Amino acid sequence: MSDLTRKSLVSALNSTADLLDLLGAEAFRAQAYRSAARSLEGLEAEVSELAARKFAGIPKVGKNIAAELGAFVGSGSFGPLEDAASQVPPGVLGLFRVRGLGPKKIRALWDAGFDSLERLREGAENGGVAATKGFGAKSAATILEAVDFALASLERQHLSTGLDVSEALVARLGGLDARVSGDARRGLETVRVARVTVTGTAREVRARLEGAVDDLLDVQNKPVLAGRVGGVPVEIAHAHAEARGALDLMMGGPAGYREALRADAKAKGFDLSGRGLKQNGVLLPTPAEQDVTDALGLPPRPAGYRESEHDGLWQTLPPPEDLVKVSDLRGMLHTHSVWSDGAATVRAMVEAAVALGHSFLGTGDHSRAASYANGLSIERLHDYIAEIRALQAEGLPVLAGAEVDILDDGSLDYPDEELLRLDYVVASVHSLFTLDPVRQTERLVRAASHPLITVLGHPTGRVLLRRPGYTLDLDAVLAACEANGTVVEINANASRLDLDWRDVLRWRERLTFAINTDAHVPGGLTDTRFGVAVARKAGLKPGRIINTLGQAEFLAFVARQRAARG
Repeated sequence: MSDLTRKSLVSALNSTADLLDLLGAEAFRAQAYRSAARSLEGLEAEVSELAARKFAGIPKVGKNIAAELGAFVGSGSFGPLEDAASQVPPGVLGLFRVRGLGPKKIRALWDAGFDSLERLREGAENGGVAATKGFGAKSAATILEAVDFALASLERQHLSTGLDVSEALVARLGGLDARVSGDARRGLETVRVARVTVTGTAREVRARLEGAVDDLLDVQNKPVLAGRVGGVPVEIAHAHAEARGALDLMMGGPAGYREALRADAKAKGFDLSGRGLKQNGVLLPTPAEQDVTDALGLPPRPAGYRESEHDGLWQTLPPPEDLVKVSDLRGMLHTHSVWSDGAATVRAMVEAAVALGHSFLGTGDHSRAASYANGLSIERLHDYIAEIRALQAEGLPVLAGAEVDILDDGSLDYPDEELLRLDYVVASVHSLFTLDPVRQTERLVRAASHPLITVLGHPTGRVLLRRPGYTLDLDAVLAACEANGTVVEINANASRLDLDWRDVLRWRERLTFAINTDAHVPGGLTDTRFGVAVARKAGLKPGRIINTLGQAEFLAFVARQRAARG
């Protein structure tokens, strides 16, 4: 699809750099693409605006890369990436999905004959990887675990990707009452297929999607057309108006939910499918989902509550209209700036938050242990806080926070006297992910019990489709948060969505949560929508979310939290 986003451009540039490194190209070429990606990531302009000025005037984007990006926008294909990828076997490209493997390690494995995920897995099991120069038995065991995770993740995309593709399809299908469906509609953290439902015929769908979807074909015996957009599987289900409710219902739930509905319908003398609801062979008018459930004598079940984890529970959860919404969030907590590894100034991040309608922005730059992320020494921390206090004096709604590393023993990276200089503290793990589960649990419990911690950041450390969370007794950690009044983060970055909605659902009545974007660029501030999807799936009302408070209310909350801990 030609409607590229800045995220697509950044991804193409970084992928090109990785492949050039893999192929042994001159280092300056790869660095040029990475620098251009970093520059684009920090912009707020839309792709159409950048293309209109031919990508001119963007730092680190030279004439050649600007021209390549312009061609990318015009054709939907990034030439340098296609050229580099054509020199690498498809199986080797798949090795980039394995956490811990960068271009140099992948090159070594490729040269040793491990040219696919399947062969790499076999080599990790039979000793081949351990015998490869630069690896070893410990590396092989780590790679085996990571390959298994990568293979299990192959058929899924991030929620953000599923929504981007689905919403772009909806825009192309204007006039057919197109709606997002499937996993993305239900707010699952990852999406297998980007699904859309429409009122219309297959011919009408084809006419609007011509050239926009690859390999668009009819699915046998179903009112569905399937294809791919940018490699993402898509399904467009169609029905006439009187069967639309049945179609939405059957496309809007997981397999177990659909099977249970069909069985219930059959037991009551009905036949239910994506083509409609029938009784004695006669199609009943069901223009909306509730028409179907009314006919079957069933209560309408909200789309977000249709997973098996909601069975027997969903009717006790708040109705959708009572759940937290993006518009309920007033404070943006846990954000990054150029002080550590962000791409924009604190001022720019505050102004972007205000432009989105938020009351204030809370910063969260990294502490000194995060040297890889330009973490703040104590001296730089003082300068950072001084800048924020100066912005506050100007009247900007900003708070001085920091994302402070949790060290291996569970202590925090700054001494208490430095933490007290901050308006609030987010504490997170960024190292030693493979500690013994008992030690990892003790580490997190100690951190969650610290008297000056406000929020426990991304509690399990998972990176979706890339890395599972670390092994620990999560309930013990969350119990420590409950006992100490520590807020638990729902990290809204689409690559994390940590804490998982299933755990939020279990602890929804016992904890206070914060929906934090972890934004490193102004555009990342809009990731709240993904965190809100997690919260809604877990049945959270605004009162359970700390950043629905205004600035003064939030500061009062932090003061009460600290006072309660003595």
